[in-house]
Amino acid sequence: MSEQARKTAEALEYLTGFGNEHSSEAVPGALPSGRNSPQRAPLGLYAEQLSGSAFTEPRRHNRRSWLYRIRPSAAHPPFTRTDNGALRTAPFTEAPADPNRLRWNPLPDPAPGTDFLAGLWTLGGNGDAAQRTGMAIHLYSANADMTDRVFGDSDGELLIVPERGGLLLRTELGLLAARPGEVALIPRGVRFRVELLDGTARGYVCENYGRPFELPDLGPIGANGLANPRDFRAPVAAYEDEDRPTEVVNKFCGNLWSATYDHSPLDVVAWYGTHTPYVYDLRRFNVLGSISYDHPDPSIFTVLTSPSDTPGLAGVDFVVFAPRWLVGEDTFRPPYFHRNVMSEYMGLIEGSYDAKAEGFVPGGGSLHNMMSAHGPDRETFDKASAAELKPQKIDDGLAFMFETRWPITATAQAAGADHLQRAYDDVWEGLERHFRA
Repeated sequence: MSEQARKTAEALEYLTGFGNEHSSEAVPGALPSGRNSPQRAPLGLYAEQLSGSAFTEPRRHNRRSWLYRIRPSAAHPPFTRTDNGALRTAPFTEAPADPNRLRWNPLPDPAPGTDFLAGLWTLGGNGDAAQRTGMAIHLYSANADMTDRVFGDSDGELLIVPERGGLLLRTELGLLAARPGEVALIPRGVRFRVELLDGTARGYVCENYGRPFELPDLGPIGANGLANPRDFRAPVAAYEDEDRPTEVVNKFCGNLWSATYDHSPLDVVAWYGTHTPYVYDLRRFNVLGSISYDHPDPSIFTVLTSPSDTPGLAGVDFVVFAPRWLVGEDTFRPPYFHRNVMSEYMGLIEGSYDAKAEGFVPGGGSLHNMMSAHGPDRETFDKASAAELKPQKIDDGLAFMFETRWPITATAQAAGADHLQRAYDDVWEGLERHFRA
């Protein structure tokens, strides 16, 4: 399937623009004109609204799409509980929240025949999915396509960050391809199937239970910079007209529920609206930074944010450390030592990270919970303190961060994992006293 999936991915076309009122039809005339729900929808289709927000939320926050499909979503048998595997959901109560700094190596390779859904492994999170607050951090490792089954998450939206191997995402609204260096955003409730472009795949997932991700306000930055809305790509309509048994898995209040349909639910022939999947190339992020002195706060690298009820305090931010120039004078250029009221999970997509000389590898991740002291390791500190401060291009790595207002509680499987680095604190050993009165 990989070769066929690659050919499909290479031929994809997209709509562009984050938050736009997109519209698309796979068959001309499938979208009704002048109304959303005519007495008889065109081409014998069913009209259905998919709402990602309450009807009465302010227009700027309202997310909904109208779908025109071969069969309505309501035509299905009962769902029954199925095995959650290694997938966990907030509230996380298996282990106490840990103030220690933690770091993991990549997930071990999965057993043969593991698809994206079966390969999801929860590291931890916070909040309460049933109350639509907080987030969860998952990793995935897969070596098989999702065949005759699709997945939908009623608990939150999924931000997928591939690290190894590309993904072809067949969603209700159309197809997306996401390769390492890109991210895919699947809205709450949108069903999709994952095919592998390279035989194996590995990466990270942020499950956002709260307000949907949006672009951050720019404040004094002005009208441009950071992630440009036009660089987000949405799918064009594509549908499956398949009358064969398809397992539909729904994540609902922390558990997986399964039903076998007699047809593929990816049967949307046309759609329009704002509740839309996207793919975004992180290398298109317009990095801003200091051109005088001092390292900027990491908030300057925010790609997407899920706002909370407190302005500026995010339920979760998605931050990228993309290629950039460092030019600050009389400046310690790597990230500074700090303690933060926000909790930070950092992952590495490729290369190395400029604050860690060893041990932080692609596919791995570190967790620095709120007020946990962290910063550059000893080797990085010594090197940066003595470096010649000529302009320096950082282009040998791509790292990211999920940052959240609440502590991240690790799952029992993460706290006891064989790939947990139990000597992580050692990277700060040898930071000597230099004080002279």
